[in-house]
Amino acid sequence: MQSIILLSLLTMIIQGCHMGSRMTASLLAIELGANPFLLGVLIAVYSLFPLLLAVLTGRLCDRYGSRYPMLSGSGALGLGLLLPYLWPSLPMLYASAALIGVGFVLFNVAAQNLAGGLDAPEHRTRNFSNMGLAYAAGHMAGPLIAGFVIDSRGYAFAYLCLALLALLPVALLARNRSLNVAPQAAAREQGSAFGMLRNASLRRAIITSGLVTSGMDLFTFYVPIYGHSINLSASTIGALLGMFAAAAMVVRIVLPAVTRRYGVEKVLSTAMFSAAFFFLPFSFIEFVPALFALSFGIGLALGCGQPLTLNLAYNRSPPGRSGEVTGLRLTINNMTHISVPLAAGVIGSVLGVTPVFWASAALLVTSGMLARNGN
Repeated sequence: MQSIILLSLLTMIIQGCHMGSRMTASLLAIELGANPFLLGVLIAVYSLFPLLLAVLTGRLCDRYGSRYPMLSGSGALGLGLLLPYLWPSLPMLYASAALIGVGFVLFNVAAQNLAGGLDAPEHRTRNFSNMGLAYAAGHMAGPLIAGFVIDSRGYAFAYLCLALLALLPVALLARNRSLNVAPQAAAREQGSAFGMLRNASLRRAIITSGLVTSGMDLFTFYVPIYGHSINLSASTIGALLGMFAAAAMVVRIVLPAVTRRYGVEKVLSTAMFSAAFFFLPFSFIEFVPALFALSFGIGLALGCGQPLTLNLAYNRSPPGRSGEVTGLRLTINNMTHISVPLAAGVIGSVLGVTPVFWASAALLVTSGMLARNGN
């Protein structure tokens, strides 16, 4: 139990740094004159190396354990956060996003695989729920911290604060050797990672995960753009994103009890349909309390997605390939991380933000239908 608490703390810090940097990068890019398409490219760059490296990272975790990928990932993420502090320019934002993406995938794949392997299978749901809470807490704290620092000290100083925060996981992982799992290479099956998608239940779980990720991406990407367009302050935008994450924390506390009563598929499908409903009116509203209410509703709904799809995918992993399945899931997620912001940037440049929110709703309805048909 002590190990999962420490792992959750590290995950919260890394997630907070990652989400804080995404909001800071979006707002700084707007100040530097980037249009919606260039913003879409910037957010997509965050996911370029996670797309390329996720499966490889999973295989490394299966063979050599999780500690060193987590340690090197934390260091790379901290370095990526430092670059815009030293050179605050649009090209450096792209370089920073790429390096942060490398660090995040190394840490994230290893941490998720470690959470599944730390304890006996009967404790796996509890571990993933704790991880889900850590992700939500980081998702909430990162934009809030970044927003208030931006308003008080500027964009460069916000990047410096996030970079210093990323040093804490580096120090803790360097000193603590217990955060590891036994290598699984001896049990690995042969074959490509994508060949595992022939398993229908695993395939549906991973595709649903990608669609949930799309909804979260579009929300975190377009709330700063929409908020800026209606003259909200950076701290208010950060608070909107923080409200989304706070709701995800709330729902993940009760999620194990709810799924025991109603079943994973029913809870997941209902949550996705609800999220689609909340997305539809968002871009027509400028009244800030109403935006907070919608953000909270979206957070409640989408907050169910990550822990449920992660647990389903891990449980359906072939023996000895849990890290590889975790990497495969993140590869599919990062395909959406890249394609969805790019497509949204094009749509937003031509048609404005409203069709983007409606497209998000359509993706979430699709994920709800997949979940309802069984994962």
